[in-house]
Amino acid sequence: MNDGVPRVAVHDISKVYGDDGDGDDGDGDGDGLRALEGVDFEVDAGEFVCIVGPSGSGKTTLFRIVAGLESPTGGEVLLSGEPVTAPTRDLGIVFQEYHLFPWLTVRENVAFGLEQMDVAPDERETRVEEMIGLVGLSGFGDSYPRELSGGMKQRVGIARALAVDPELLLMDEPFGSVDAQTKSTLHDRLLRIWEETRKTILFVTHDVEEAVTLADRIVVLTPGPGTVREIVDVDLDRPRSRTDEAFVDTHERVRSLIRDENRYGR
Repeated sequence: MNDGVPRVAVHDISKVYGDDGDGDDGDGDGDGLRALEGVDFEVDAGEFVCIVGPSGSGKTTLFRIVAGLESPTGGEVLLSGEPVTAPTRDLGIVFQEYHLFPWLTVRENVAFGLEQMDVAPDERETRVEEMIGLVGLSGFGDSYPRELSGGMKQRVGIARALAVDPELLLMDEPFGSVDAQTKSTLHDRLLRIWEETRKTILFVTHDVEEAVTLADRIVVLTPGPGTVREIVDVDLDRPRSRTDEAFVDTHERVRSLIRDENRYGR
């Protein structure tokens, strides 16, 4: 990556669904649903950035556009200066649903992307074992998804996404279906992985406390059509205690931004 080029650049993204007036120009003049409007922010290499917003703010739509799974009506997404138009190996994606192949073992699930890339068997085996160890699942390589807890399954998903060494790790509500204790454990594990790999992470969540726990910065979206309300810097040392005054203050600031948007609109 060239110096000064952000890892991710989201430039003036809009999305209109079902616009009978064509919708390709992003003006929203048809009768379509405007999900996003003028979303603009950047993420530097190695940053951990969370996206939050009220229900209907377009968080998942934005995630899918950044991942190349959906096309915007207007604007563009750049990854290290190159347009994102489809999923690539430079984008590691983790969803809330585990999306593991139930007939494959942990080791085989993690190896899947490497096999698609025709990585040599010896190199593939080394990389898979490294990733399994990184997510704390050493000893479970021969287990099947049905034998794992929800938190363990999600760690397999993270290992699989990281195995191909992507430039960006995209995560959409990845811990939304686990209990509070498991979520806290996964937060600790993810932060250790991030500190070891220094991967750029863009993490979508509805949980403000989760965002303050994890992020360097938090992008707060407005109600639909979603746009950037504010970007909040989280200038707190890690590990972070949820009872610290600075943590509580940041949490309340983000929540108030969301509440104000819900109450008064824009």
